[in-house]
Amino acid sequence: MSTPRRVTAVAHRGDPYLFRENTLDSLRSALRRGADAVEIDVRLTRDGVPVLLHDETLKRLWEQDRPLHSLSADEVRGLTAGRVPTLAEALAATDGSRLMLDLPGGPGERAARRIVDVVRECGAQDRVYYCAGPAAMLAVRAADPAAEIALTWTTLAPPRPALLAAVRPRWLNYRFGLVDRPLAERVHGDGCLLSVWTPDTRRSMRRLIALGVDSITTNRVDVLCALRDRGGAVTGPPPHVRAVDPAQVPSPVDDLHTQG
Repeated sequence: MSTPRRVTAVAHRGDPYLFRENTLDSLRSALRRGADAVEIDVRLTRDGVPVLLHDETLKRLWEQDRPLHSLSADEVRGLTAGRVPTLAEALAATDGSRLMLDLPGGPGERAARRIVDVVRECGAQDRVYYCAGPAAMLAVRAADPAAEIALTWTTLAPPRPALLAAVRPRWLNYRFGLVDRPLAERVHGDGCLLSVWTPDTRRSMRRLIALGVDSITTNRVDVLCALRDRGGAVTGPPPHVRAVDPAQVPSPVDDLHTQG
C-alpha cells in the first residue's frame, strides 16, 4: 500500500502578503506559518556580496533608483536601513530550514561560484538548493558538482537529454499553468521531481496536488499548508523518483505572480 506523500510547501520570497519580500522578517514569518522551505532571490553587489533582491534596482522595493551592480554592500545597507539582508545573514536567520536560491539575471560562472562559496562557508550545503534557467544552473553545477538543482523550464517542450545530463537536476521547475497530467508523468518518468510556481488560489493548489506535483512555491504558504494538512496529501512517491526530504508587498491578486 502506498504511503502518504506530502507536497513540499515553498514560500515565495518569504511571506510577502505580511512583510516586504526577501527580508528577514518575511523569511521568518513564512517559516512560522509552516513553510518547508523559503525561496529567495540572490544577486551580487558591486563588491561581490550576495544579497537578497529580485530586481536589478532598488526602485520598486526601496524607492531608490539605483542599480544593484553599481552599489557596494555597505551602500545597499545605507540606502535600505539595513533591510536588504546578505545571503549569509539569511542563512543564519533560517538556520536548520531549507532555502531555495533563485538566481535572477542569469549569473555567470564567477558570480555563481561566489554564491556557492558563501553557502559553503556558512555550512549550509545540505539545506540549500538552487533554481533558475539552464545557463545559471550550468554555472552552479560547475561551481558545485554536488549541488541540488531545480531547473526552471518555461515551455512544454522537454529539456534535451544532453542538458539534463549536464545539469543533473533533482527537480524540474515549471510555471504552474503549464502543468497537466502528461507533463507530470513525463517529469517523473525521467526521474525528476516536479516543482511548480506560483499558484495562489486554493483551486489551483488542489488541482496541482491532485496531479502529483512534489513541490509548490506560493505567495500564500499559509493557505497551502492548511489545504495540504487537511488531507491534500497524495499517494506516492512517484515512480523512479527519490523521496523528498522533508515587498513591496504584492497586490493580493491570485495566481498572477511569477517566480524569479
